[in-house]
Amino acid sequence: MRISRRPILHGLLGGTALLAFGLADSAWAAGYGESPQLAELVKAGKLPPVDQRVPIDAEVVKPLESIGTYGGRIRFGLRGSSDYNNTLRMVGPQGLVRWNQAYTEIVPNVAKSWDVSDDAKVFTFHLRPGMKWSDGTPFNADDVIFNMEDIVLAGTLAPTPPRYMANGQPVKVEKIDDATVRFTFAAPYGDFLAELASPLGQHPVLYQKKYCSQFLPKYNADAEAQAKAAGSSDWQTFFVSKCGDIEVASRWGNPDRPTLDPWIVKEPYVGGAVRVVMERNPYFWQVDTEGHQLPYIDELFSPIAQDVESLILEAVGGKIDFQIRHLDAAANRPVLAENREKGGYEFVEAAPIGGVNMIINLNLTHKDPELRELFNKKDFRIALSEAINRQEIIDTALLGEGQPWQQGPFEDHPYFNKRLSTQYLDYKPDEANKLLDGIGLDKRGADGMRLLPSGKPLKFKIDVIATEVAMIDMLQLIEQQWAKVGVDMDVNVLERTFFYERTSNANDHDAAVWGAQGSWVPGEIPQQIVPVHHDSRWGIPWTQWYKSGGKEGEEPPASVKERMKLYDEARATVDPQKRIALIQKIADIAADEFEVLGVSKALSTYGIKKANLKNVPEAMPSSWYYPTPAPTMLTTWYWAQ
Repeated sequence: MRISRRPILHGLLGGTALLAFGLADSAWAAGYGESPQLAELVKAGKLPPVDQRVPIDAEVVKPLESIGTYGGRIRFGLRGSSDYNNTLRMVGPQGLVRWNQAYTEIVPNVAKSWDVSDDAKVFTFHLRPGMKWSDGTPFNADDVIFNMEDIVLAGTLAPTPPRYMANGQPVKVEKIDDATVRFTFAAPYGDFLAELASPLGQHPVLYQKKYCSQFLPKYNADAEAQAKAAGSSDWQTFFVSKCGDIEVASRWGNPDRPTLDPWIVKEPYVGGAVRVVMERNPYFWQVDTEGHQLPYIDELFSPIAQDVESLILEAVGGKIDFQIRHLDAAANRPVLAENREKGGYEFVEAAPIGGVNMIINLNLTHKDPELRELFNKKDFRIALSEAINRQEIIDTALLGEGQPWQQGPFEDHPYFNKRLSTQYLDYKPDEANKLLDGIGLDKRGADGMRLLPSGKPLKFKIDVIATEVAMIDMLQLIEQQWAKVGVDMDVNVLERTFFYERTSNANDHDAAVWGAQGSWVPGEIPQQIVPVHHDSRWGIPWTQWYKSGGKEGEEPPASVKERMKLYDEARATVDPQKRIALIQKIADIAADEFEVLGVSKALSTYGIKKANLKNVPEAMPSSWYYPTPAPTMLTTWYWAQ
């Protein structure tokens, strides 16, 4: 099975789609089925019967291969104390909607269906009557209203995200009845469902009102005092420690927090933990086509390793059941291939549909005026690009697999832009030297490195996360290649949390790298051509300006503001062809400006899975917006008997 690199752009507004499989002929006539583990708890009087735990309109999931059997655990590794998003990728973002397994269509999830007005301003979601949180408390529209009004729109944790804004105004959220909630925007918003299908679109259903309201001053006058008594600096910090957020470790750190996830925290993700353990949610709201409550797997078991080598040893020793993240570097594949029989695993493919394996973001909003001026010279950026020997990097760091590429979707994608993706790729050190001389960098120090016009050495760092081994290898080669044209760059390896703080919040970086495996499908932000996301590390203050409606950050230059305007238009449109045209305009401007540098096409990567772990696709899309592997429906994975 191969993954097509061409996403389908339709089906994003068609709202009443619902999986159906002839329920009258199914085993449901005898009621829902459940795991023996939960059946024992029912027998002991510790749980209500399964028919009282699962909603009548449960989401029906068709297993990839076959109906599964209950029991067992899936072991996957976490890397250090800040690898919380790997847990998210496994548990899945349980939002109102989700992507289907092929990454081509948005389908029901927490919401059983939806309706969209003709002008794409009004989105009405129909929830599942009888659905419950993991503690047995009913889930209904009041929870959605709490999440939106008291958390998202109130700016409780952060300013209102752009995904809940249109035409500069926040969405209006209304409760129609217990099972119906309406989102109304001030302008058309064709991208809204895709935004909700991404991991960052979980907020409407992330927090249980009954539990999390106790940490808000609106509902508890003593919230601040209780927070400080617990050792927190303020109630917001205490709230996050108890209820978490989408991308924080504390989301998995409190076993008492009710959730809609298929597995719930048993051994928490806290400082000093050596493992994270999650057990099945007895109130989970999905069933298979024969009426068996999902998930099949009892437990997720995640040892925390301090380095990739330890994860590889765990895999080779047969102690990892499924893993993509951290193992998927090209350099790791030979040792993993040699030990497949010993470890009892086989390979699975994770296929991108566009982008590059590493993008270099010079900080165009640098706090140092001289470096800022230099980084904003297009000829400097062209020189750096032409001083990169991409074929050497491909042959050495990528083991011969790759193709020089700047950025953007691949050739068979409707958003492909040839100039953006293929310009300034050839290795031309002589041309690079001429460009550098021509912009006033014609003087050198005793070490042969170039001097800035002020006489100071031209020297800067590129930040990279310690776990990104392939990126580090590529950067070390680029460091040597740039030195040949007199540019002194140091590779700055950082722990993930510190990296994010420097590059996405404080704007303290000279430059930074990130994966840019984007396709720009609806909902996926083209963050390397328009700075509207915290991964747009080439212009973070511009991103802050955009997100705050001009109240924070720094006003960007005209070409950037024009792209922001076009991006807002693209998000609003319901016409796929109009959206393509708008994205292409953005890409054309980005090609003119040439703000970021790519290295090589993102290639299909890989993961491992145990041979007897079933309903796992042989190949799956690779994307954070998907997010791999969650939409492959881990709830249906099971162990063959």
